[in-house]
Amino acid sequence: MTAFRSLSRAMFRGFVRDRTALVFTILIPVLFLLLFGSIYKSSSAPKVSVIEVGRVTLLDQALAGSHGQLGKVMTVTRGGSLDAALEDVRKGTDSAAVFQQGRTLVVRYSIADQVTAGVVQAVFASIVQQANQAATGRPPAYQLTTAQVEDKSLKPIQYLAPGLLGWAIASGGAFGASITLVNWRQTKLLRRLRLAPVSVGSVVLARVGISLAVALVQLAVFLAIATTPYFGLRLSADWWMAIPVVVCGTLAFLSIGLLVGSVTTSQQAATAVANIIILPMAFLGGAFVPLDFAPTWIRDVSYAMPLRYLVTGMQNVMARGEGIASALPAIGILLGLTAVLTTIAVRVFRWDAA
Repeated sequence: MTAFRSLSRAMFRGFVRDRTALVFTILIPVLFLLLFGSIYKSSSAPKVSVIEVGRVTLLDQALAGSHGQLGKVMTVTRGGSLDAALEDVRKGTDSAAVFQQGRTLVVRYSIADQVTAGVVQAVFASIVQQANQAATGRPPAYQLTTAQVEDKSLKPIQYLAPGLLGWAIASGGAFGASITLVNWRQTKLLRRLRLAPVSVGSVVLARVGISLAVALVQLAVFLAIATTPYFGLRLSADWWMAIPVVVCGTLAFLSIGLLVGSVTTSQQAATAVANIIILPMAFLGGAFVPLDFAPTWIRDVSYAMPLRYLVTGMQNVMARGEGIASALPAIGILLGLTAVLTTIAVRVFRWDAA
């Protein structure tokens, strides 16, 4: 028993001192518990936001007659023009746009989040059904017409492919840069490169060039697979604008990896820190899980995640058909992040292991 207690005590102390083990066995699972617990803490349907274009008598009557119950699943704002309302729906700012043509209620929604799209159709179907039931004994007084704002040929792959591609680029950039930098420092390769007749700029440009080449190969492979008839990806006219978005996203996540590699001293530590950054970001950035039905605070936090802009920028030009200008904000944010993090990483960079 004495030997057992001694071994147990030694193993426990070894586990506590192993930061990598602590991160992967305790910290990361707890982070995912907090994340998914917050997203799925309510089993009720997501609350949808609707733009009312013009006077929609049927919707106004339903809101007034529900005694606040309809307001629990829907928020309604008045919009000026139909085109502007449809654009907000395409961008994901609102869940649906509704207008009335005589006795017909017309609802336009987005299929980007199929859960929300289903809720929108169910809610308005219920509104029309209740209005018709009130006219018992007479022909249906109202009709419902629903349609998606996107091309009807769009499929979930239109949104899944950019999300997974964004996650792959983020992982490759952050992990590749951080682990490579730590490994080069530990093996004294950085020191030898510094003393070799080659400039630091050449070394950096070579590493960046390789990362960009890999990212573009990833883009080509994803598009080649996703556009096959089996998956049915249909690219927008300005899909090529995804190339500069991918380039800027790669630079941004390379800068994250450079910073991680500059402040860590072992490959295990670099891997752990990179995982803490990339894994939660994959969910908060919308690469895996739609955020339209997430709590408000999670959606707010996601705006601080660079992966959100990489994924959104690609989705806009590859799937949503929003044109070249829609990718420019994402490109600007990613380049700004690259400049800031690279500056910080250069200041804390070390040639030799501590």
